[in-house]
Amino acid sequence: MAFSYFPHTEDDIKSMLERIGVESLEDLYSDVPQDVIYRKEYDLPDAMSEHQVRQYFDFLASQNQKMTCLCGLGAYDHYSPSVIPYITSRAEFLTAYTPYQPEVSQGTLRYIFEYQSMIAELTGMDCVNASMYDGATAAAEAVMMSVACTKKKTRVLLSEGLLPQVMMVVETYARFNGIELGYIPCADGATSYGALLAELAVGDVAGVLVPGINKFGVIEDLTGFADAAHAQKGLLMVYSDPSSLAVIKTPGEWGADIVCGDGQSLGVPLCFGGPYVGFLACLKDHVRKLPGRIVGATRDVDGKRAYVLTLQAREQHIRREKATSNICSNQSLMALYVTVYMSLMGPEGLRRVNELSYGGAHYLHDRLVATGLFEKAFDKPFLKEFTLKSVLPAAILQEILCSEGIFAGVEVEEGLVNFCVTEKHSKEELDRVVDIILSFVASNASSVISSEHSESGNPSTKEE
Repeated sequence: MAFSYFPHTEDDIKSMLERIGVESLEDLYSDVPQDVIYRKEYDLPDAMSEHQVRQYFDFLASQNQKMTCLCGLGAYDHYSPSVIPYITSRAEFLTAYTPYQPEVSQGTLRYIFEYQSMIAELTGMDCVNASMYDGATAAAEAVMMSVACTKKKTRVLLSEGLLPQVMMVVETYARFNGIELGYIPCADGATSYGALLAELAVGDVAGVLVPGINKFGVIEDLTGFADAAHAQKGLLMVYSDPSSLAVIKTPGEWGADIVCGDGQSLGVPLCFGGPYVGFLACLKDHVRKLPGRIVGATRDVDGKRAYVLTLQAREQHIRREKATSNICSNQSLMALYVTVYMSLMGPEGLRRVNELSYGGAHYLHDRLVATGLFEKAFDKPFLKEFTLKSVLPAAILQEILCSEGIFAGVEVEEGLVNFCVTEKHSKEELDRVVDIILSFVASNASSVISSEHSESGNPSTKEE
């Protein structure tokens, strides 16, 4: 055979080639320009033993710099109970391939059902789909769903308080789906209700997407948002951090129609950019437009509880042009992960996580302000992340903290930096952050002041 690990014999290959009307495997690539075909030997390393392979990858892993993360903006360093990987490795979860064959996929269907139930309880919604890639694509799906639900309307309003990565992904999908976007500015760190009313008055608004907690860490007051959107026959969509919903008002209580976000804050560890798990929930009135699949519970012929796919309105099952979406997919292993996390933590555990995060965040906030190097950016409530005005340029602040193994101080807007504290961070760690900054300033006071004056355009400093 031509390839050692292909199961087809030469006769099998010949038969298939004859069936499709070509003479050789190379003919399958006849439309590929010859000058782009690589004809040299691949530069592959020599074979290694298992022990050598392990050593090699351990060496590669050692090149990663592990840091204490005190940043938020959609990725949160919450504690992940050590038992989760063992539960997710159980055979009924690990070996089920897809949920399309219920008789052999009861483990997968069960945890998806539990996942849906828990996310529905957290968000205050009726229905939840079986997870998505990440929060940003879930937001894009929510926007397209609002247009599908309101039929002829093609305009969607976005709060400028949304996370930047969410905004960019939504803008990309909107551009290629004929959706016009309008923007609601922030006033004093929160989405402007007055600006919302002005944009709604323009008309043709299918939906409004606002954050529950915005990019500044501010907990949004969404009073009146749902009524305003509904008065114009539009839908209210809320982008939420599900962990925070254990202690703050749920989107359902605000009158939201659709809720989206990322489940990473439910115990999924940070790992150099992933994995993430998007969620999308809605009221039952809109369930027929909800992309993806929904798992339901029923009884089998013997009267035992069983799980089945209740709704699967996606492109694999119906004509593409009739599908609710052609981009939806899921991170089912991560859905299992957050389901186990929520089961282990329970309502009391989730509340405790938020209490500890709240206490640590406010402690660090007050200590940083007390240094005189930071100022409050907004006088608004926050939970675990916050934004401050910094005397130090964001690049310098990040550099001095990174040199000490701390990732913090991401610039949200010019002069405004983000910090986030979770239950993993001790008082000693937070004190160390402040000490590092103060020590740097004490050693570099003149250059820091000079830099500050130069950036503000002080002419006397420039003359000096």
